[in-house]
This record gives sequence, structure tokens and C-alpha cells, in this order.
Amino acid sequence: MQKENPRVVKAEFVKSAQSIKDSVDESRSEIVFMGRSNVGKSSTINLLTNRKNLAKSSATPGKTQLINFFDIEYLYKEQRYPLYFVDLPGFGYARVSKSTKEVWQKNLLEYIQNRVAIRLFVHLRDARHPKTEIDNRVEEFLKKSIRDDQKLLTIFTKGDKLNQKEMSKLKREYPDSIVISNLKKRGQDRVHKEILNYVFGVEFD
Repeated sequence: MQKENPRVVKAEFVKSAQSIKDSVDESRSEIVFMGRSNVGKSSTINLLTNRKNLAKSSATPGKTQLINFFDIEYLYKEQRYPLYFVDLPGFGYARVSKSTKEVWQKNLLEYIQNRVAIRLFVHLRDARHPKTEIDNRVEEFLKKSIRDDQKLLTIFTKGDKLNQKEMSKLKREYPDSIVISNLKKRGQDRVHKEILNYVFGVEFD
């Protein structure tokens, strides 16, 4: 008998916000997705929700400067689990003025540090470039600033680009991470289980 996996049965865009002040109310737990521009953030959200264009990727890396909220509902063993996926602007590329970037970074920092509803930070990293300086800095910052009721989950995207030796090395160096492939639709079930287990305490066989 095939094991049942949790699945997303509802995924809808709710709103975009510039800062914590105009964000949605904090009635649900939030899963925050963050990563460098062009790491595949939109593709990952689309993979997890099984929707082609729910999160829209910009043709210009770093162009999206808003915090995007998605209404998500999981179904597992006839039980429904509602939460929000939150897509933060990609860091790294942004071709904007210095003053715009400062406001943008201030708003993001305030959101990350003061948003009570955040339960899980999903840090997306490119499997081909696992140790970039900016990713290391972000990881270090999150580990220092997350609360006791929050967790950091590292997900490596573009896993299909690695050969077996490279994959083994990556898993050895980052044993608690999850490697996914948006192209081959691999790894999403592990992410779903991690989310439901941590946020709702759901146990899996």
C-alpha cells in the first residue's frame, strides 16, 4: 500500500506588502522563503504548490522588492493545515538607487526580526554554488537572530545539475539540508513533511 504524502490543496496569492506595517494579519504561521536572486525561489514555490505561475519570476533579477503572501492549505489524512508562504525579495542583484535599497533593506530586516508569525525560514541555496559569501552571511545572521520557536531550513535548488559525487559531498557537508529539483520535480515531499512536522507537530511514518 502506497504511503500518503501531504499535499497542497489550496494556493492563492493574497497580497504584496512593502513592509511589516501593511502585511497580512498574523492569524497563521508563516513559512518565509529567502535566497539570492536567480536561485529559483519562484520556481520552488510553484513546485511546492504544484502551480505553474503562482509565484512569478521576474525577467530582471532583483526587481521584485515586495513581500508576497500566499494563502496555503495542506491536506493530510483528511486533516487540513492552513498557513502562509511568504516570498521575500531576492538578495544580491537589485539594480536600484542606494536610497531605495536602504529603505528596502530596513523594511526586510524589520520584517524578519519582528514578525511574530514566522515559524520557518527557508533559505534557498544553489546546489552548484553552495558556499557563496552572501549565503554564508545570511545563514550566520539567521542563526543569530531566530527565536526559540523558529527554525532555519536549508534547501538546495537545481539538484539535477549535480553528478553523484557532487551530490554525496553536498549531503555530507550539509546533512540537515534538503536537495530539490524543480526541473525533475524531486524533493518536495520532504519539504512538505518538514513544514507540517515543525509547524503543526504532524508525525510521519
